[in-house]
Amino acid sequence: MEAAVGETLLLDTNVLLHATDGLRPFHEEARRIIAGAGTSGFHLAVSGQVLREYLSVATRPADSNGLGLEARYAVRNVERFSEFTIFLDEAESVAQHLRELVRELRVRGKRIHDANIAATMLAHHIRFLITEDGADFTQFGGIETLSIRQAVLLLRA
Repeated sequence: MEAAVGETLLLDTNVLLHATDGLRPFHEEARRIIAGAGTSGFHLAVSGQVLREYLSVATRPADSNGLGLEARYAVRNVERFSEFTIFLDEAESVAQHLRELVRELRVRGKRIHDANIAATMLAHHIRFLITEDGADFTQFGGIETLSIRQAVLLLRA
């Protein structure tokens, strides 16, 4: 199924990291997605979890698989992202969907983070997630993923 103009697409944390880190393979493409959202007819969204994960990785030392940014620069980046995205609340409806996913799919451990992203999408009726980790979301029905390259083509960014 293809995304229709006017739909909201959730950005996974890795898209924001690619947009920030010039050494990542999809740096320019991720930047184009974020910058071009306003003219594409699509809406981009983030959740509290995505922003927390971004801040965690962005401020972690580079030798520990982070970006090594000072906190003030990481926060500035989040503020900049917010200029181009919609913030999705993680209200009780998200928690309810998360409980259902964990119970029905027997999600465990670190996969709870993926389940929470799926729960956020389900609660907000969002079908598409832009991510480079699409395989992590195949078990969640109603969720479709787009790679950064696919999103660039869709958004014509």
